[in-house]
Amino acid sequence: MKSRNTPSWFRRITGDILLMLVVLLTVEVIIVMSARVNAVVRKADYREIFIYEIILCVILLLFALDVRFSLFTRWKPAILKRTGWALRAVIVLLSAAILFFCGKVISGGMVSTDGQADSAIVLGLALENGKPAPDLLARLDTARAYLEKYPETQLILTGGNADESGRTEAAVMRDLLTEQGIPETRLILEDRAETTKENFRNIAGMVSKDEPVVIISSNYHMDRASRNASEEGFTQIMRLPAPSGFFAYGANMLSEVVLDVNDLIK
Repeated sequence: MKSRNTPSWFRRITGDILLMLVVLLTVEVIIVMSARVNAVVRKADYREIFIYEIILCVILLLFALDVRFSLFTRWKPAILKRTGWALRAVIVLLSAAILFFCGKVISGGMVSTDGQADSAIVLGLALENGKPAPDLLARLDTARAYLEKYPETQLILTGGNADESGRTEAAVMRDLLTEQGIPETRLILEDRAETTKENFRNIAGMVSKDEPVVIISSNYHMDRASRNASEEGFTQIMRLPAPSGFFAYGANMLSEVVLDVNDLIK
């Protein structure tokens, strides 16, 4: 006779799939974020995000283990079993919240509202060992294609986090675009901000907040970037998400979840 705690075939399959996905996500986070922490200048900030990402992975791992093995309700005696049910409820709620924010990040990157505007804002990304990351190059490719489509638009290049040599993200983007034939007269630098919120706060003093602006950033960053722009008073926001690397997407998505929750707490 089967024990009541033996999972059904559906539960076993679901649990196995969840465990596989969470383990792969955790491995990706460890590989991507440990390399990034060693490559960027603001190591402390990225190290903190890395720690919180691991915490999120642990919560999801506990959820997957509970689905597969009834992890919390196998305990005896009854008082421990009741404690297990309470822990299960907490893990389920936390996992649901994580998945909700992940869904926001994913869906936000699927929305594109490309249209003509006088200004297009290209959001920066931390330089890695003084070089632009692949996702930053993808943002620039998207920006260059936008300029070809709308020749009257000016690009506002953002990012004030300098590398060891003193070059900011915005300056690196300007140099790359001018090398590709974009006239420097079409490029405006906002090279003082260290966060996305600060980007839009500074840009608000450079352009009218009531005029249409296009935000160009990586797909995983688009939801938070658009929200930050709205919070700074921009009323006509168009989104132009740039593609991002497949392998690092999970780590980047969880980074956005961490920063989303941080914004809510603050």
